[in-house]
Amino acid sequence: MPAAHIAAAEVPAALRDGLGRLQARLGLPTSFPPGVLAEAEAVARLPLDGHVDRTDVEFVTIDPANSTDLDQALQLERDDDGFLVRYAIADVGHFVLPNTALEAETHRRGQTKYAPGARIPLHPESLSEHTASLLADGVPRPAMLWELQLDADGELRDVALTRALVRSRAKLSYDGVWADMVAGTPHPSIELLPTVGRLRQQREIDRGGVSLNLPEQEIVQRNGTWALEFRTMAPVENWNAQISLLTGFAAARTMLDAKVGILRTLPAAQQWTLEKLRRTARTLGVVWREGVSYPDFVRALSPEVPAQLAVLTKCTTVFRGAGYVAFNGELPIGNFQHAALAAPYAHTTAPLRRLVDRYVLEVCHSLFNGLPIPAWATDGLGVLPEEMAESGRSAKAYEAGVIDLTEALVLSSRVGEIFVGVVTDVNPKTGVGTVQIADPAVELKVAAKAKEIGSEVRVRIDRVDLRDGRVTATRPN
Repeated sequence: MPAAHIAAAEVPAALRDGLGRLQARLGLPTSFPPGVLAEAEAVARLPLDGHVDRTDVEFVTIDPANSTDLDQALQLERDDDGFLVRYAIADVGHFVLPNTALEAETHRRGQTKYAPGARIPLHPESLSEHTASLLADGVPRPAMLWELQLDADGELRDVALTRALVRSRAKLSYDGVWADMVAGTPHPSIELLPTVGRLRQQREIDRGGVSLNLPEQEIVQRNGTWALEFRTMAPVENWNAQISLLTGFAAARTMLDAKVGILRTLPAAQQWTLEKLRRTARTLGVVWREGVSYPDFVRALSPEVPAQLAVLTKCTTVFRGAGYVAFNGELPIGNFQHAALAAPYAHTTAPLRRLVDRYVLEVCHSLFNGLPIPAWATDGLGVLPEEMAESGRSAKAYEAGVIDLTEALVLSSRVGEIFVGVVTDVNPKTGVGTVQIADPAVELKVAAKAKEIGSEVRVRIDRVDLRDGRVTATRPN
C-alpha cells in the first residue's frame, strides 16, 4: 500500500480488538515491566549537568497534530549570506543509562511500532511523551543541539553539536504550518523553512538523489461507516524532512571522517528493477521518456493521479536491501552509501522512536567536542545492525497486519459490492493480481493475468474476516 502508517482520530472497537490479536500473534509487548517503569520515573529527576542554557532560542516543533513523542525542535535564521539551522533533538541519552533495565528494554524493542490507538513505544510514555519529549509546555528540556550553517545555495559549510537546555515555544502541526504559510503568517522561527527546504531539495536533485514521499492512509467516518482515504503530504512536510536529512548527512560524514559509528545504507538499484518499473509504468499508461533519469521520473509523478500513484507504490521496490553498517577503527568494506539519497546517511533525529539514533548522537557529540566516546556507545555498535534489522522486520509485519485489519474494517459493510480498480501487479507463479481501488483506498487480491497489468477490472467483495483482517474478492462475470 502507499503508506504503512494509518492515522485515525477515533479507533473503532472492531479495529482495537483485531489489533490486540495481531499483537499477540506477533509476540509484541503490550506493556513495560514494572522495573523499567520505575527506572523511567526515577531518571526524570536526574540533574541537568553539562547542558548549556539555550532557552533563549525560540524553538518550535512540527509534527502530526496528535503527536506527543516530539523528537525535534527547529529554528532558522539568516547567517551572513547563508542560513543557520538550529535543530534540537531530544537528549534520550541523558535518561537511558547503561546497564539498566530501561536500556535493556530499548534493545529488546528497537523502535516504536505504529498503529491507530495501538502504538508500541520504544520508551515508557513517562519519558517518550513527557519528560524527554520536546513539549511546548514552558518546561526546559535537555536536547542534543545541532547548529548547521549553510551557504547561500543551501550547502553545509559548518556544523556544531552541543548538549543544551532548550524550551519549545509552540507545538505546530503540518496542516497548520502550511495554512499559515499560504496566508503569509508563518511562525517567525520557521519563516525561512520554505527557502531552506527548496534549496536542500535542489541539492538533492544535483547529487542525483530522490525522496519517495507517498501519501498516508487515514481512517475516516462518513455517513456512519468507516472509510480509508489518502492524505497527500503538504509541501511543508517535505521541507521539514529535508532538515532531518541534512542532519543525517552531517552525522554520517562526521563518523566516516573519524572511522567510528553506524550508517543507514541502501545498495544501488539494479538495472532489472528499473526496467521492470519502466514496463509497469508503460502498462499503467504513465510515460517515462527515454533519457529521463529515475529520480527525475519519480519527482514528476503525482500521488493525486491514480495511475501515477500506482507507479509510485512500485517505486518502493526499486531499491532493496536497506540496512545498517557499523564500524570502529576502519571504514566499512563494501557499500556505505544510501543510494536513494545519493550520499552517506545516518539515522540521528528520532531517538525517542529509534534505538540507533541515540548511539549516533552520542558518538557525534563526543567527536565534535573532543570527548572520549562512552564505552556503552562503542561496545554496542557491533550488535546494532542486527538489532535494528530484527526490529524492522517486526515493525513491517505489524504495519502490514494493521493495513489488512483496516481494509477489512472499511470493507466489512460493503460485502457484495463491486468496485473498479487498476491491476498494478500479477504474481506469475500464483496468478494472483493486485488491484488498486481509489475509493476506498485499498488493494485487493484477485485472479489475473500478466497482460492485464495496467487495465481496469471489476472486483466484488465476497467475504470479510475482521478477526484476521482477510478480504476475499473475486471478479464477477
